[in-house]
Formats: sequence, C-alpha cells, structure tokens
Amino acid sequence: MATKLALAQRLKKNLGELLDSSSRVPKSDYEELFSGLNETLEEYLDPRSISDIYKATIFGANAHKGQKRKSGEDYIYHPVAVARILGEMRMDSRTIMAAILHDVVEDTDTTVKQLEKKFGRDIAHLVDGVSKISHLEQTSRKHAEAASFRKMFIATADDIRVIIIKLADRLHNMYTLDSLDRERQNRISRQTLDIYAPMAYRLGMYDLALELEDLGFRQLYPWRHNILSRGLQTTSNARKRLVRRACKQINDALDSDDVKVEIEQKSLYSIYRTMERSGISLNDIKDIYSIRIITRTRQQCYESLGIAHEVFRPLPGNFKDYIAIPKTNGYQSLHTIVVGPNGQAIQIHIQTRAMHVVAKTGVASLDVPDETATADGLSSKHLAHEWVSGVVESHKLSDTTGEFMEHLKTDLFPEEVYVFTPKGDIRRLPLGATALDFAYLVHTDVGNESIGAIINDQPVPLHEKLDNGDRIEIKTRKPANPNISWLDFVVTSRARVAIRHHFSVQRKRQAQQFGKKLLYTALRNLGHKRLRIPEREKNRLLELLGINSWDTLLSDIGSGARLPLLVARQLTNLTSSDASPADTAPANLTIEGTESLVVTHARCCHPVPGDKIFGIYVAGKGLVVHRNQCTDVDATSQPLENCVHLNWSKNMVGTYEVVLVAEIADKPGILSRVSGIIAHHDSNINDITMTTESPGAARLTILLHVLDRQHLSRIIRELESESTVFRVSRQ
Repeated sequence: MATKLALAQRLKKNLGELLDSSSRVPKSDYEELFSGLNETLEEYLDPRSISDIYKATIFGANAHKGQKRKSGEDYIYHPVAVARILGEMRMDSRTIMAAILHDVVEDTDTTVKQLEKKFGRDIAHLVDGVSKISHLEQTSRKHAEAASFRKMFIATADDIRVIIIKLADRLHNMYTLDSLDRERQNRISRQTLDIYAPMAYRLGMYDLALELEDLGFRQLYPWRHNILSRGLQTTSNARKRLVRRACKQINDALDSDDVKVEIEQKSLYSIYRTMERSGISLNDIKDIYSIRIITRTRQQCYESLGIAHEVFRPLPGNFKDYIAIPKTNGYQSLHTIVVGPNGQAIQIHIQTRAMHVVAKTGVASLDVPDETATADGLSSKHLAHEWVSGVVESHKLSDTTGEFMEHLKTDLFPEEVYVFTPKGDIRRLPLGATALDFAYLVHTDVGNESIGAIINDQPVPLHEKLDNGDRIEIKTRKPANPNISWLDFVVTSRARVAIRHHFSVQRKRQAQQFGKKLLYTALRNLGHKRLRIPEREKNRLLELLGINSWDTLLSDIGSGARLPLLVARQLTNLTSSDASPADTAPANLTIEGTESLVVTHARCCHPVPGDKIFGIYVAGKGLVVHRNQCTDVDATSQPLENCVHLNWSKNMVGTYEVVLVAEIADKPGILSRVSGIIAHHDSNINDITMTTESPGAARLTILLHVLDRQHLSRIIRELESESTVFRVSRQ
C-alpha cells in the first residue's frame, strides 16, 4: 500500500494537471488548501481511507473542470474546503468523500447512478440529499428553497451526515460571500441566521452554530457588529476581572487536577439579541461572562456544584439539571447562578469532558463515551434523529412547502418544558405547550381522539399549558375528531401539521362527495337520464382532461376548481348516450349541512336554513351560497355554468351567522334588554356595535347565531315587541 506521503504527492501532481492555469487564485492558495486537508486527514485516518478521498478529489476536479466560482477560483476549491471543515470535525472518510463530491450532481452532468456505481450507495445518497432541486420548475426562489429543505430532511432521516455536510457547506459559503452582490449576501446571511444556525444548535453543534451566527451578524449588520465588538473591549474589563476572581476562588476550593475551571464569553450575536429583545444597553447585560467547570466524571459534576455553592451563595430558582434531564439536542450540563464578588450575579455551567465535546460538536461527535447518554439511554444522535423524523413527518402531512417551512422554523427555537407520562417516562416539549401538544406527541391518533386530560390527578381542558414536572394522561374517545379551533392554542409543529392534515383529508373527502352531487345534478339538467356513468366514458373524459383518477375530478368539482356544468357537457359530448334536452325546470341541489369545508355561506347576505338560496362558484372557495335577495350578487346576471339552484335539506344541523340591524331608543339598560331577549331564545351574540344616529336614538348592529329562518323570526318578533326598539331588519 502506498504511504501517506506518496499519496499526497500523487494527488498534487494530478490536481496540478486539472486546475485551470487561468484561475485568478494564486497557486499557493491551492497548495495550502490541499496540504491543509492532507495534514488534517493524516491525523486520524488510515492510508486506505485517505487514498479513497484522493480518488474522490480527482473525480470531483474532473467533473468540475472549467467551472469557476464567483471569486474566480476553480470550483473544486469549494468542495475541498468543505471537506477540510468536516475533517477538522473528525468525520469519517465516507462523509469527507461525499463532501468533495457534494456539488457534482447539482452542477455537472454526473448522475446519482454514476456516483453509486463508482463510490457506493451511501455516498450517492449523501450527495443526492445535499443537492438542491434546481431542475424542478418552481413558482419562486422561496418555494424552490423550501422544496430543497424538504428533500434534505428526508435524506437526513436515513443518514444524519446529510445535514452535517450541508452545514459545513453553508459555513464555507459564508466565508466566501464577498464575491457576491449585496442582495445575495444579505439573503444568504438572513437565511443563515434564521435557519442554518438554529439548525446547528438543534443538532447540538454549538461551535458551528456560533460561527454561522457571527458571520451572518457581521454581514447583515456590520456597523452594529463593530460597535458592539468595540464596546465589549472597553466596558467589560471590570466585569471580567470580577468573574476571573470568582473563577480563581472556585478553582482553589475544588483543588483537583481532574477539574478544569475556565471563563467563557457570550457570543456577540447572542448579546445583540438580548439587547434587542429586552431593550437594554450593553452595560445592563449581566451574563456576558460565565464560568465553566469541566470534570472527569458525572459524580464530580455534582460534587463541584456543591463546592461552588459553598464558595458563593446560589440565587434561588436558578438551578437547572440538564444532566438528569438533557435538552432536546442532547446537551448536558448543570446550570446555576451564584452571587459572586461585589454582588455580581455569575452563571456557572458544569459538565464532564465528554459532555463538553458533545456540547460543542453534537451529532458530529465520534466515539463519545456512554456517560453522555441521557437518563433514558439516548445519545445526541438518537435525539437528533427523533427530531429529524418529526420534521419528515411534518413534510408528509404538510400540503404546501410554505406550511412545511413554517413548521420547521417553529421547531428550530424550542425553549423546553419537561413532563412525565403515566409510566414515568420523560417527554420534552416547547415552553408554552399544551395538553393537546402532548397528546399529539404520543401519537397522531391519540391527539385526534382527545377529549380532555388529567394533569397531576386533576382533570383539565386540552388547552391547559404544561409546567415542568407535570404528570399527564390523555383522555380519548372514539369517534372523536379534531376541532379547527385547536389551531389557536397548540404550539408544536407536530400537532399543527396533524390537525391541518386531518381537515385537509376531510375537505378532500367532502369535496369528492359534493362534487359527485354537483356533477349528477348538472347531468340531469342536461337530460342525462342514467344514474350510472360507464367506466369507459369516465376514462375517456379523464384522458381528455389530463386527470389521473375519477376521485380527483370529483374533488376538483366539489372544491370549485372545475365547473360541474362544463364537465357534464364534456361528458355528454364524448358519448352517444340517451341524453336529451331537459323539458322540466332545472333540478335544485340540496345542501345537507355536512359540506362545511367545501361550501361557504356568503358574508354579504348571511343565508340561513329557510332562505331561498343559490350558489356561485368562486375560485379557491368552491361553492358560495347567497340569498336570492342578496344585494351584492344577482343570480340572473351570472353565467349559466357558474350558478346553481340550491335547496336546504330538511335535516340541517348547526348554527348560522346572521346580522341584525336594530334602531333603538338611546336609554340606559337598552343593551342589556336586547342581549337578554337574544339569550332567552338560546342564541349567541358574536359581536355587537352601537352608533348614535341622533339625540335619543341609536343603531345596533348585532352578529348572532341562529338555527334557521324560523328561529331568527322569533327573535326579531320579540325584539320588535320591546317598546325601546323601533325597528329590526336583516342586513
């Protein structure tokens, strides 16, 4: 086998032949990059692995030959730089190879199959997962980026290394922003701060996250970055001296070679966010510096905590044990705040060396001892995989890329609360999570069938917020269904996606059923006498319309995407059926009251059961029901195919909004009397406004719920019988 030196010399010779002599980047820069990668790899990889990496480098250089980056350097410079970043993280050789090849599918003619044949399925999968979906036609850059994120998370669910490569790729892109125009620099930096840095935090990769934040902050707000950096140098010296004094006192008290005590400084971006969020100045921030104690064993962590509390008085209510109950990204440490010299509050973080490594590198950590596993036996990689799997589940249930990105951003900023199942297992949820969020965390079916909860042996509603240490049990019932109002109080993306998915499926089902009724009504009005449409005719129509299934066509009709009369005409034109012009009045479609997700009641006239009604097809809303007396929409002026005659079913259920306008005497207690009459008839008032018309007279506009026209008439009659009410009318 060739030695490492021989391999490096061969790589240098081959790359020298491949690199473009017209490159604006000095040859010395390339030599420094490749020699730096070589030195990094030789520190921890064997010659065979390094040889494989060199083969991938030659392949990548060949694939990218002739391509330049905006900076003028040969394209291969970027993937090799990404590989070096991963090498410094001590990633395995297959990840390094995938990093070197990560752009060949996206930016060259190389295919995933070619990569799989030459380098193996795992590398092909990693490269494909990192590649953007640039070949798809997207309506906007925003949608294209969202689609690429969805694709990346699906690949990451199979192999966490996909997202690690993507983060290293983004880090090097942030290093080389200067060659781009200002608009692209700001867009990439904003995305880095909003998504990539929080993603690194979520995976426990704190060092990488801090670097991404600093680069993004410096690019987006250079003036603020410089002012804050200079301000720290001039205003925090005294504070730093106090923390250094406290650090020495704790170190002297510990008196152990196994324990290391050091000072840490809060990042500039974190300081800036604190100032922005709290509206305070730099001088008012008390935790710029903190003390970190690093021990050899978990037991020493707790012993060090006791000694620190002996040296300095702890502030009550400020102790957190993230060793017993780690954060969702696997971070483990003891956190406490003590009153240090001169009354200065000082944060202290205590963790083992292994925990410290995991805290810095997260899922990129290799060969981490078992002591960093959580109380339930899960490592940071397991916890990261759980999170990614949850994001992928959101992808499967999300109807749009925009919805997916909304849920992803929600999941990237978790302040946590820890609760217990009836069996005593720990579950982690975002701060502000409710009992219903917990139900959906257990299982989607449990969430959908929830009717209440029991927290600490007390029955509570589903919107009850959870506190640390709560023991929670969910009460379910079949068949119970989600309520659309649940979206007003759940906070987890898992719950929001599941609820929206339920209503999306229900809407499609309702649209299919309603579309069938609409189509058959239109066919009858065209004289189509048969109740069954032969499969042959269905297939011919589907082929004509370019639709895959009959259910999809019915759903399109029911949701208003296609007009039933036009589809009915197309169907009758395709067949020599026994259709004949109808010689009777047009058939009316019956509204059952079960089509709430595909039928909208117009807010301009507020129809209620008992009113004479008609329907208008509106794009994006489906069928909109109006009263015949509607002053905003005239049925006779509508195109025939855009309008449908409607009837109410005799078995309508539920309540319906209606607006009443009452002219009243402006006297004390009038609002109470009007509200009492409406309440007496079991009707709810949603909104009520009062305007003065003239001295002694006023107008009430009341939005209320009624069962039907008869219910409304009874309310109006009793209101008109009140001596202080002059006139009542429907709006």
